[in-house]
Amino acid sequence: MLGATLACSQKKAEKADSDIFLNGQSLAEVTSKKLHEASGLAASVNNPGMLWTHNDSGNGADVFLIDQKMNIKLTCTLAKVKNRDWEDIAVGPGPEPGKNYVYVADIGDNMARHQYKMVYRFEEPVLDPAQQKVTITQFDTITFQLEGEVKDTEALMVNPRNKNIYIISKREKPVYLYELKYPYSTKDTLTATQITALPYSYIVAADFSADGKEVIMKNYKNVYYWKVDDRPIADVLKGKPYILIYKEEPQGEAVTFAHDGSGYYTLSEKVTGEKSYLYFYPRKSK
Repeated sequence: MLGATLACSQKKAEKADSDIFLNGQSLAEVTSKKLHEASGLAASVNNPGMLWTHNDSGNGADVFLIDQKMNIKLTCTLAKVKNRDWEDIAVGPGPEPGKNYVYVADIGDNMARHQYKMVYRFEEPVLDPAQQKVTITQFDTITFQLEGEVKDTEALMVNPRNKNIYIISKREKPVYLYELKYPYSTKDTLTATQITALPYSYIVAADFSADGKEVIMKNYKNVYYWKVDDRPIADVLKGKPYILIYKEEPQGEAVTFAHDGSGYYTLSEKVTGEKSYLYFYPRKSK
């Protein structure tokens, strides 16, 4: 019965259309060898107009601040940390009021063999043009497991209204939404609660808007969009989304809203023989 309901919801979603955003604009080609496996994207708050990104497994524990021409302006290296499989990133509130934090999600698990996942949280730096590299030694590690089975996950988002963290599974249909309610310990191992099934597959990225009133989510084929009301987020996401305008990328695994709400960005990993770009999809009206 659940399968039939989910299939019906998926069919409805595929017929939806969006008049909210315009066609994507190619801002810059990905040419830097340092960004060849970009797997996450988040709009900076402390550095307006810039974005945070990172590579996935097999690369260094580096978080890059880039401009809209894909120039690396700052490299932040997390001290004594391994990039097991970093798959998403977010910027949002944290433990100290008035400060912004970067959340790096070491949550990928292609073979579903790691019981524990980590989110690294550090205070968002402000770019100093005289300093191109910094080592981050002060950060929190949020360690957790998923309720139920061990699964691959690639999408993380932080709700700016209540600081809850949400993780979405990838390699199944339906996918499942998991929640870590704030405040979450940085000393204990937590369990992310499974709160709902969603009728999609291969979800690779997600984001809340800065005001918490919108959610965006993507797989390799589509970008989905919801307006958030006062209902629990699980109920919102079970509703029919808009299917946003999206130019399919070679291996597009990153999406984020612009911090000012003016549109959304996507970014792809580099694939041999194909070009990848940073795209921006402007909003028609706010």
